[in-house]
Amino acid sequence: MKSWKFIAAAAALLSFVLAVACYGAALDGYTHTRHPVAWLGGAGAPHALWFNLFAFVLPGLLAAAVALGLREALAGTRWSVRVGAQLVLLSALAFAAQGLLPLDTQDFDAAASRLHATVWLLWWLAFAAGALAISVGSRNRARPELRTLSQASLIAAVAVLLLALVLPSLMPAGLAQRAAFVAWLGWWLIAARARAAVR
Repeated sequence: MKSWKFIAAAAALLSFVLAVACYGAALDGYTHTRHPVAWLGGAGAPHALWFNLFAFVLPGLLAAAVALGLREALAGTRWSVRVGAQLVLLSALAFAAQGLLPLDTQDFDAAASRLHATVWLLWWLAFAAGALAISVGSRNRARPELRTLSQASLIAAVAVLLLALVLPSLMPAGLAQRAAFVAWLGWWLIAARARAAVR
């Protein structure tokens, strides 16, 4: 039987994917290759409040719940793993904050847009640093149950970094951003399983 943490992680991924697909299809002129995800929740967008709730706030809070359980399960591990667990929790909260601080699609230099950009930056920076710390710290032969978490954390950290920084110049930026979000959300599924393994 799946743990409720795994169900929460799966619900976060499903909520995000359905929100982006459904609200994107409902907005005239919106394309997933060109426009950022946050455009759907920007000021003036139809049903922006609901989009932000289901695409950012709910998935972020569900991921934070998984992070709290993971942090508890990893309490007896190396300090770098514990610090990493704190950072991925911060990343989850920053993801939720993207929905609470929506983009101003009419003015990208407005205070609202700058705040949104700040929490987006915090989201991927905190996750990359936290996942790398978890990966390095959980490479422990005495704890084989952490091996999958270590490998997945390294892959997800590198993927999010590349998709946030490098690949937007080599592929449609909208697709790169969506892939980064899905890689991040997918990592929580593995984290939820790891939490059960080290319980």
